[in-house]
Amino acid sequence: MSVDGWHTLLVLGGIRSGKSEFAESLVADAPTVRYVATAPAGDPEDTEWAIRLAAHRARRPGSWSTEETAADPGRLVEVIAAAGPNETLLVDDLGGWVTVLLDPAHQPADDTATIAELAAAVRSSTARLVLVSPEVGLSLVPTTPLGRAFTDALGATNRAVADACDAVALVVAGQTAWLKPATPAPAHAVPPAATSPETVPGRAVAPHTTHQAALSQTAPNHTAPTQAVPADLGAGDVTLPEVLTPAAAPVPAPATSSEPGAGDWAAPTMALPMIATGLVIQPGMELPMPDDYTGPQAVDRLATLDVPGAGLGVLEQVVGFAAATQGTSTPRPWDSVRVLLIQGDHAGGASAGATPGESARRARQARVGRGALARLAAENRAGLQIVEAPASAPMEDGPALAADEVEAALRYGWRLAEQAADAGVQLLVLAACGAGAEAAAAAVLAATAGAEPPTVLGRVVTEQGEIDDTAWMVRCAAVRDALHRTRRSAREAKDVLAELGGGDIALATGVLLGATARKVPVLLDGPVGTAAAMVSRDLAGQARHWCLLPDHGGRPGVRLAADVLGLTPLVDLRLDLGEGATALAALPLLRSALALAATLPVHPSLGGPDDEGGTDDGRDADRTEDEPDFTEPEPAGPGPTTVGADEPVHPGRRAD
Repeated sequence: MSVDGWHTLLVLGGIRSGKSEFAESLVADAPTVRYVATAPAGDPEDTEWAIRLAAHRARRPGSWSTEETAADPGRLVEVIAAAGPNETLLVDDLGGWVTVLLDPAHQPADDTATIAELAAAVRSSTARLVLVSPEVGLSLVPTTPLGRAFTDALGATNRAVADACDAVALVVAGQTAWLKPATPAPAHAVPPAATSPETVPGRAVAPHTTHQAALSQTAPNHTAPTQAVPADLGAGDVTLPEVLTPAAAPVPAPATSSEPGAGDWAAPTMALPMIATGLVIQPGMELPMPDDYTGPQAVDRLATLDVPGAGLGVLEQVVGFAAATQGTSTPRPWDSVRVLLIQGDHAGGASAGATPGESARRARQARVGRGALARLAAENRAGLQIVEAPASAPMEDGPALAADEVEAALRYGWRLAEQAADAGVQLLVLAACGAGAEAAAAAVLAATAGAEPPTVLGRVVTEQGEIDDTAWMVRCAAVRDALHRTRRSAREAKDVLAELGGGDIALATGVLLGATARKVPVLLDGPVGTAAAMVSRDLAGQARHWCLLPDHGGRPGVRLAADVLGLTPLVDLRLDLGEGATALAALPLLRSALALAATLPVHPSLGGPDDEGGTDDGRDADRTEDEPDFTEPEPAGPGPTTVGADEPVHPGRRAD
C-alpha cells in the first residue's frame, strides 16, 4: 500500500476530481484486488456513460476481478461482510450504490436501515477496504424532489461510512487532503508495532506533552496504534503507547518534571524488589501513604477564608485529598493531567448485549480526537494514552487470563504510571472501554466483597437506549457460573485477576500500584477502576488512599466498591458518557475548589486584609514583621490610663 496506518478508507471527491485514480493507486501494489462496481449499466443509447464505464475498466490491471452489485443494494453489504482478512476490496462508487438504492424497483424499503447495515459491514470488515464516493455537500440544493432525495441519501451514506472508516481522504482537483487521520489495523489484521520514539534502558519514556503534536485534521500520521501488553515485560526496553494530545485550540503547556515545584510530584519513593524478569509485584508491598497532617490542616484553613457563605461543602474533601497527596496545606490545582484509556474485551456471557467491535471503535474514535472522552480531554488540557489490554477468555468456562499474562499486565500498568510520573503528570484519570468489562468487575466485587452478582451488575442498555433484560440475565448467569467454578479457589489478588478479572482489570491494578509508588493521585471512574482498587488492597493497602471518586455514575457496583474502599463520591451527576468522561466532566469543578483554597485570603476578622488592603486592626497587611507598631499620641487631659512604675508620668495624669 502507498499509504500506511489504515484498514478501511473512504475517498471523497467531486466529479472529475481524480478520486477514483487516487483510490486505485492505493491498492495498485496489492497481489489481488476485487473491484466492486456499483453503478447500473444505464441507458444503452447513452454513449457518453458507456465511455466512462469503459475508461474505468481499462485502468484496472488484468489481475483484478470485478464484482457487480447494481442488481441489489444489499449485495454490497454481503460482499464486504464476506471478504476475508487477506482480501483487498475497492468499491467504486457509493453514488452509484445510492442510485440503485433509490430506484423505484427496490421500493418501498428502509433506506436508513440499509445505510446503517453498510456502515456496520465496513466497521467490522476484516478485509483491506477502499470505498470511493462523490462529495455532494459542497453543491447547491437540487430544485427537484428526486435530486434532493439523492443528495440527502448520499450525504447520510458518506457520513455513516466516514464514521466507520479508519481514515477519510478528500480529493480536490487531483490534490489529496486527509480529513480523518489514519489509524492502525485492528488485532485481526497486522499486529501493531511499537511506536514510542524514546526509550531508555530499563524504562520507556514518552516525549513530554509539550513536544507532542496535537491531533491534526490534515495529516494522518499524528496518531499512534495501541500497544498490546508485552509477554515478557522485564526483557530489555519496554516501549509504551504514545501519549496523544487532543486539542481544539492552543492550550498552555503542562508542567513537566523539570519545572520548579514539579519534582516532588514525581520523585521515586521506594526501592522495589527486582529479579531477572523485571519488577516483582507481590502482596504486602509497602508503598507510600499521603501526608497525615497536611490534609487536615488544609481543611481547617478553609474555615478562615474570606467567603460569603459556608464554604466549599463536600468539595472540602478535594482540598484535603490534594493537600495530603501533594504534601502541603495549600495544594495547587492539577495542571498536568493524563487519561489512560484501557481497551480490552471479555469473551463469553460477560459481553452479552454488547455490539461486536464497539470497544475497538471507541478506542479508534478517541485516538483521532473524537467522542466524549477525547473532547473532554481537550477541554481539560489532558493528555490521552490508549492501551490495549490482553483479551479475556470466558470466565464461566475457565480462567479469564493466564497467570503469566496477569504478571505481565500488572508490570505493564506499573510502567505506564511510571512513565506518567517521569513526564511530570500530576493526576491520572483511569478509564476503560471493553465488552464485558462491567460483568468482570461485578465478578471481582462478588469475590472480594461478598456481593451478589445481580446487586452489583448494572442494567444493559442498547445503542438505541432500550433496556435489554435478556442480555443482563446472561451476564448475571456468566458471573454466577464463574463464581461457582472458582468457589474452592484461592481469593488472593492475582488469583482473582486470573480467574475473573481479566486483562483490563489486571492492567488497571498495575496502574494504581505504580501511581501509588510514585505519589501520583488517580481519579477513578467506572467499574474497571473501582474493581482494580478492590484488588489492589491485597497487594498494597495504601493504593486506595491515592484514589478519588468524583461520581458513582448510578452504577451499583461502583457504589458498593466506594463504600468498601471508604471513597465518598463527590457529586451525583449520574452521567453515563463512558468511563473516564464523567471524571473529566467533573475535573473543572475540582480544579476550581483547589484554586479558591489556594488563592482566597483570610477573612478580615481573622487578620486578613480588608477591601483597602489593610487588616481589621488598622495594620497594613503588607507591613513586614520588623516594622515597629504605630504608637498613638497620649491624650492631653487626664484619663484612666495606667502606666508602669518605671515609666514617667505624663503631665496632667496620675500614676496608680
